Amino acid sequence: MPVFRFGEHVFNLEERTRIMGILNVTPDSFSDGGRYLNPDAAAAHALDMQRRGADIIDVGGQSTRPGSARIGWQEEWERVKPVLEILKTKLRIPVSIDTFYPQVAVRAVEAGASIINDVSGSLENGMIEVAARTGAGLVIMHSGGGADDAGSGADVIETVRSFFAAALDKASRCGLSKERICLDPGIGFGKDRAGDLTLVAKLSKLLSGLPRTAVLVGASRKRVVAACCGEDIPVTERLAGTIAIHTIAVWNGAHILRVHDVAEGVQAARVADALRALK
Repeated sequence: MPVFRFGEHVFNLEERTRIMGILNVTPDSFSDGGRYLNPDAAAAHALDMQRRGADIIDVGGQSTRPGSARIGWQEEWERVKPVLEILKTKLRIPVSIDTFYPQVAVRAVEAGASIINDVSGSLENGMIEVAARTGAGLVIMHSGGGADDAGSGADVIETVRSFFAAALDKASRCGLSKERICLDPGIGFGKDRAGDLTLVAKLSKLLSGLPRTAVLVGASRKRVVAACCGEDIPVTERLAGTIAIHTIAVWNGAHILRVHDVAEGVQAARVADALRALK
């Protein structure tokens, strides 16, 4: 039975699609920047997402939108620390820390997080070693070396597959088992929009031949939706397009969806799961 293990938790990957609710503790995230900077407001939103059916809450203190200004790990930690402290006593579901700083990841795990969502795209930043040492699960995302550098079509499949293979090899050498790894193709990071669509449409091809692990897809409200439906569509009005992409991702093998709109994401995932069971 394929599973995703993190901390004291185990997800059976064949049971159902899991929903990861996004909690941005930032002033400048592309969709909801500034709404949850206050720790109490952030915690209330996390509890609301739990009530709506989220399986994981992904807490991030730094925006990764194109053109965002990077802050240091100390400032990022100061943003997320009070939120994690509140959630540790109130939340029943697991917490993920969205970061590319090992310093933040270590402290977040000590504060109760059980998944590290590494958005760096680096295999040499020490994050694999942190996960191996702490018992956390690790989301390894392909981000590319720059905007649109992975291209589209067959090239993007081979680029991301090679990165995943290298990541799994490095993890094995560091003592991090595949059951504690979740691979993320990084929609919106280092690809053009055709590349984003290709990775979702051909996700099963991308994963073919790789050791079976958990797979996360996060396209919620991203530019790829606007690329299909019109660049003038506000980010808060991209729910239908998000659900379309995520449904195809589930059909093609995704196990976890990272979303802003939890209740709608849960409903779409349950229908996608029912349909996939009949394949």
